[in-house]
Amino acid sequence: MTILAKETTADKDADAGITVIPDKVYFRIGDVAEITGVKPYILRFWEKEFGLLQPMKNSSGQRIFRKKDVESVLLIKRLLYRERYSIEGAKKRIKELRKQKKLGSEKRKRGELDETKLKTLETVRSGLNELIKLASRTG
Repeated sequence: MTILAKETTADKDADAGITVIPDKVYFRIGDVAEITGVKPYILRFWEKEFGLLQPMKNSSGQRIFRKKDVESVLLIKRLLYRERYSIEGAKKRIKELRKQKKLGSEKRKRGELDETKLKTLETVRSGLNELIKLASRTG
């Protein structure tokens, strides 16, 4: 059984940028879905298909993902949606990365910060600082 999800334009735009994983210890499935842009039912399917993805379950049976699990989801998403691997092909690629001891670096590879992106981030930061100053004066 193969479950495929349609990739939206928003997914492609999000992949073009950098996915920021919040600095938290644990994430619920809804949080992971929001961060990665992958629906919860697909995350549950991937959990069955990819041994790499093994979230813990809390006492009430809810899936609890760690940061490394979120990175794994992003790697799987990149292999399936951006690099167009099949499920079997993605499994083989992950196995190859493990053999080459490059799995960790591939999981953390979420986008490269080039000069344009750095300048854009600085512009956004300064704009936000201006808004904070403005709000503190009027509040």
